Amino acid sequence: MAMHNPPHPGDILREDVLPELRLSVTALANHLGFSRPHLSKVLNGRAPVSADLAWRLEQAGLSSARHWLAMQAAYDLWQVSQQPHPPIPRLQAVA
Repeated sequence: MAMHNPPHPGDILREDVLPELRLSVTALANHLGFSRPHLSKVLNGRAPVSADLAWRLEQAGLSSARHWLAMQAAYDLWQVSQQPHPPIPRLQAVA
């Protein structure tokens, strides 16, 4: 089953997590010990959720690091699938 245009994980953080916790970007960045400018880039879809940020989110009780990284991977794969690519033939095992 192919996913269709999955959201950037920063959208989930911005639209669901921050309002639910009633936190500002600055407050979340401070809580995570993370750069506020970089967190803002993630929240606006201009930077990916890194393993470091995913780990910090898990430590803060915001789902698992694997969940955040899986969302980022789904987003990245969908984005790359929308780009033009040259045909790549399947590899065949040599008998």
